[in-house]
Amino acid sequence: MTQRTPDGPRTGGGNGYLRVATEEAYALPEMFELYRKQLAEKSNDDLGFNSLLGYFLGSKHPQPRSVVERLQNAGERRIADMDAAGIDHQVMALTAPGTQVLEAGDAKSIAAMSNDRLAEACAAHPDRLSALAAVAYQEPGSAAKELRRAIGDLGLKGLILNSHIQGEYIDNPKFLPVLEELNDLGAPLYLHPSTPSNRMIEPLLEAGLDGAVYGFGVETGMHLLRIVTSGLLDRFPNLKVVVGHLGEALPFWLHRIDHMHAKQVAAGRYEAISALKLKPSEYFRRNIFITTSGIPWQPAIMFTRDVVGADRVMYAMDYPYQYDIQEVIDQDNLPISLDEKKRFFEGTAREVFNLTF
Repeated sequence: MTQRTPDGPRTGGGNGYLRVATEEAYALPEMFELYRKQLAEKSNDDLGFNSLLGYFLGSKHPQPRSVVERLQNAGERRIADMDAAGIDHQVMALTAPGTQVLEAGDAKSIAAMSNDRLAEACAAHPDRLSALAAVAYQEPGSAAKELRRAIGDLGLKGLILNSHIQGEYIDNPKFLPVLEELNDLGAPLYLHPSTPSNRMIEPLLEAGLDGAVYGFGVETGMHLLRIVTSGLLDRFPNLKVVVGHLGEALPFWLHRIDHMHAKQVAAGRYEAISALKLKPSEYFRRNIFITTSGIPWQPAIMFTRDVVGADRVMYAMDYPYQYDIQEVIDQDNLPISLDEKKRFFEGTAREVFNLTF
């Protein structure tokens, strides 16, 4: 059993495994300046953006201010926090909403800048840091080229998708050039939450449920299900999709999703719902990998491992949003064998993100 010590859990594999955290956020100061400009000018009508980023970038409370400071560091402060929590390696990615609320020109600039800086940080700390690429989805053709540069030339390990792209979803055929490039590169897509679009946010916003408390899961779970039911994973059977927060609750719905999807296909009720090569749940066991970011809760982790397969579930912290050393200890103490812990904390992440440290 791992116990809390004055210094927290140790790095270095003393428990028989290294801890790889796979949903760890980063932000460019230049991106936050563009966000602040949008907030000040009221030029972005995205209700979720204004609610969430208005809070983080405008609050004087120490907690959000600390998050904003930590997000912008990909060096010594991040490494020190990892040491204190017993995290051996982080897979970093541009935080939500990333490039996806920006005009195309700004989005392209921020994506390229983020990829360059993250590559530099990883080169400076190769044993401790890896990162995912960002792109400007607003221009899919140029996004595919930037993805090729970021993974092929800079050595980044996959692609971050901070959920909807100004109300559009990745199953829209316009985004196929990005997915085709990602598939050719053999790299994973990380589907990360964002606040719901204006078309679905209002009842969540008025109840204070638009962010991580519930809105993230509603929006991102729907996006993941759209990826499955659209047939994208039949078109790209080898595509790896990673999603955090224990699959945004979808593992708990899989039986009903399979049942009702089959009934709707048979009835021909919706043009958008058509037959797939597999049951929806089977894509979770073939294409989808799930991380524990933000949900270090033993019953939910064990259930998810049971229904999608233990080799599909891996550790994440959700740094710096949910930086809590006790959560590392809780997952060290999962009732699984040492070999299973090595797979959970290290092995699956190495395979999915092609980590070579």
